[in-house]
Amino acid sequence: MKARDLMTSPVICVGLSATVRDIAKLIVEKRISAVPVLDGAGKLAGIVTEGDLLRRVESGTENRYSWWVHMLAGNHAVAADYVKSHSIKVSDIMTRDVVTASPETSIYEIAGLIEEKHVKRIPIVDADGATVGIISRSNIVQLVAGARPRIEVTLADETIRSDLMSKIKTLPWAHPQHLSITVSNGIVDIWGGVESNDERKAIRVAAESQPGVSSVNDHLLEMPIFGT
Repeated sequence: MKARDLMTSPVICVGLSATVRDIAKLIVEKRISAVPVLDGAGKLAGIVTEGDLLRRVESGTENRYSWWVHMLAGNHAVAADYVKSHSIKVSDIMTRDVVTASPETSIYEIAGLIEEKHVKRIPIVDADGATVGIISRSNIVQLVAGARPRIEVTLADETIRSDLMSKIKTLPWAHPQHLSITVSNGIVDIWGGVESNDERKAIRVAAESQPGVSSVNDHLLEMPIFGT
């Protein structure tokens, strides 16, 4: 799936002449969490998010520095924070270095950008520099909510066991040579050793998600694993 398949479009944007109050009203009225800011040519110049409005003088939540915090932070940082909390100009409070992606970027890559850059949404910009959409974390969560439920199937026990072992052998963290798996009437029993509780849980999840499995009995023991 590509960004163009999931993005919210069209995007509510403002120009550089907008005020902080304009942005706040849009966020509240349109029930959105961020507003891209466009320059005079219609290109993305920045973005203002709910987080940018968290510490504002209008709400009485602006940062108040004690003398020693002021001394540690320095005049430059305190002055910059004053601009962020007191300016009425969008251009003063917006994030200018915006993480963007193209409509052809995969959702896998979008999720990676959100994690790596510690952002909550990614504006989607086309080859001409136009902001054509936006993808937020909630858009990706919608994919999980809308996923088709697992279809229950009946398979032969030996087929289940063979397919499960084949799956485990592809998992880079697993140690299939230290596992013993039996299947009876769709019920999986797993014995053997694992390096950690996380690996133990992952083996169980791999088994539970295998088609044909009705339940999993975990008999695994945590122990040092030597070799591969």
